[in-house]
Amino acid sequence: MKLIKSNKYDTDFVKENMMGPNALKILEELSESLKLEKGMRVLDLGCGKGLTSIFLAKEYDVTVFATDLWIGATENYERIKSMGLEDRIIPIHAEAHDLPFAHEFFDVAISVDAYHYFGVEADYLTKYFAPLVKKGGQIAVAVPGLKQEFTNGVPAELVPYWCDDMTLTLHSCDWWYHLWKTSDSVSIQECKELNCLKESWQDWLLCDNDYARRDIGMMEAEGGNYFNMVSLIATKL
Repeated sequence: MKLIKSNKYDTDFVKENMMGPNALKILEELSESLKLEKGMRVLDLGCGKGLTSIFLAKEYDVTVFATDLWIGATENYERIKSMGLEDRIIPIHAEAHDLPFAHEFFDVAISVDAYHYFGVEADYLTKYFAPLVKKGGQIAVAVPGLKQEFTNGVPAELVPYWCDDMTLTLHSCDWWYHLWKTSDSVSIQECKELNCLKESWQDWLLCDNDYARRDIGMMEAEGGNYFNMVSLIATKL
């Protein structure tokens, strides 16, 4: 697929700061269904090393609150300054259940390749995420997932690579749709598979990163049969 915006970024910089499948490409496709306007306040939850926050600030001229637990605010601030974006990106170090923001503070809340680590909890959307967004604002999530739930157990070819965390975090579009449908805080706008799965994973597997090298065998074994990239977009009620 044509991903014009994300392909503009320096390849070495992107590879150096990736923590999984290329989040810029995932976010570019996700953003096609969002209404992002200059000056909006955007929460980027689970921003990692800030690639998605940099993309949002540069491409849409929004103010981004780049929030992550694994990567410290100071480290991200240095990267933000190197891009000349310190006036538009505020780095925050916080855990997803203890976010230091006022209710209805954000116009849009986004989470790319992170939400599945905490958002699988039945009440997370209603209790922690949706309250931060203004009424009528958008909530957008993209997570690695499954084409179908493994109702008969993990396929044999994936067993050598499988761990308990994957059982908890990897789910189908239908699974995510029904989870969000239980929330009275949002109206689901779309729940679908993104088309950028192959490209975003190829970029990750080419990184000089121990985790990327570990994933090569898994993706070869998967062979395009089981994994997808799930996008969820909802409007705050």
